[in-house]
Amino acid sequence: MVTVPRRTKYGPQRPPTMRVAPPRGPTVSAPDLDVDGLLDDRANRIIVCCGAGGVGKTTASAALALRAAERGRRVCVLTIDPARRLAQSMGLRELDNMPREVSGIRGTGSLDAMMLDMKRTFDEVVEAHAPPAKAEQILANPFYIALSSSFAGTQEYMAMEKLGQLHAESVRAGRWDLIVVDTPPSRSALDFLDAPERLSSLLDGRFIKLLLAPTRGPARLLSAGVGLVTATVSKLLGAQVLRDVQAFVAAFDTLFGGFRQRAEATYALLQTRGTAFLVVAAAEPDALREAAYFVERLTADQMPLAGLVVNRVTTPAASLSAEEALAGASRLDPHDSTQSAVAGLLRVHAERVRVQHREARLRRRFAAAHPTVSSVAVPSLPSDVHDLAGLRRIGELLAG
Repeated sequence: MVTVPRRTKYGPQRPPTMRVAPPRGPTVSAPDLDVDGLLDDRANRIIVCCGAGGVGKTTASAALALRAAERGRRVCVLTIDPARRLAQSMGLRELDNMPREVSGIRGTGSLDAMMLDMKRTFDEVVEAHAPPAKAEQILANPFYIALSSSFAGTQEYMAMEKLGQLHAESVRAGRWDLIVVDTPPSRSALDFLDAPERLSSLLDGRFIKLLLAPTRGPARLLSAGVGLVTATVSKLLGAQVLRDVQAFVAAFDTLFGGFRQRAEATYALLQTRGTAFLVVAAAEPDALREAAYFVERLTADQMPLAGLVVNRVTTPAASLSAEEALAGASRLDPHDSTQSAVAGLLRVHAERVRVQHREARLRRRFAAAHPTVSSVAVPSLPSDVHDLAGLRRIGELLAG
C-alpha cells in the first residue's frame, strides 16, 4: 500500500510504518558503520543522536563525545536527559546550561559537557532579542513562565535553539570543532525535528492573532465576533489569565519573526554536509519500528544519515545452542544441589540464546527494509555506565 506523506513547513511527515519484508534468497546484512571515520572527519561538525526514549541515546552521545575528544577533537556534548546520568559518568558534580570542562581526557583533544535548561535558554533568547524594558515585562509574565517551563514542544524547540547558539559560538570563536547532541526523550522521535513548526504554529496561529486584535489598530476595528470570543475565553479561563496571555502576546509579538528565522536556519544547518545523524535503537520491535520511521523521515527531509546504532545487544558467553543447553539440563539430577544449579544456568543460557536469535532476526529484517543504512551493534554490559572508563568502553564497542 502506498501512503502519501503530509507536507509540513519543514518537510513531509510520514506515518510510523516499518517496511519489513522477509528477504528472499541470500540473507541481507547491513554495511558496517565506521564510527571512528565519522569522528575523525573534520568536515563533520555536528552529530545528532536520535531515537525512541530509553534506548541509550545519552550514553551513546557521551561515549561518542569522549572518543572524539580522545582522538583529538575539541568537543561539546549537549544532553537533554532529565536523569542527569551524564554528569555522574563524566565526573562532574552537576551539569547546567553552561558548558563545563570534563577532566581526565586522554590525548590532545578536549571535552565540554552541558545539560539543556529549557527555561534558562528561553530567557536568554528573550534577553538577547528584546529591548530591556520589554524583556523584563515578558520574563515576569505568568503565561510566559508557564510556557517556558512546561509547554509541550518547548524542550525540543529550545534544544534546537541551543544547538544554533553553540554552532554560532564554535564558528565565531573556534571553541569547538564538534558538537554532539543528545535529543530529548520524547514520546515520538520526530518531536525534535517538528518542534520549530509546532512552536511557530502556536505563536502565529489564529488564536494568537485573535488575542492581538485589541492591541492592533483602532478599537473600532474590533469586531463583535472577536469581542464575543474573548468574552467566552475570559469566562472559561478567568479574566486575569486572559489579561496575562494578551499582555504576553502583545509584548512577544516583535520576537515572532526572529523565532521563525532561527528555527529555519537551524533546520537548514541540520541538512548540511557538516551534520551527521545517528539513529539509536534497542534490538526490540518497537524501538526498531521507531528507528525505521526516523530513517525514512531523515531521508525524506534530505538530512545526512550516518547510520544506526543497535544498543544493548544480547551476547551469550558460550557457543552452546539453546537445544543443547536444554537437553543437558534435562539429563541432570534435580535432587542434587550442584546439578540443579548447573541445570538452572543452562536454562538461563538457553533463554539468552533465544533472545539473541530473536534480536538478530529483527536486525536482519531492518537491514532488508533499509539495505543502505550502515549499522553497528553494541553488546549489553553487565553493569550500568557510571564513569569515564565505562564511557570509554562503550566508545570502543561503538568503534567495533
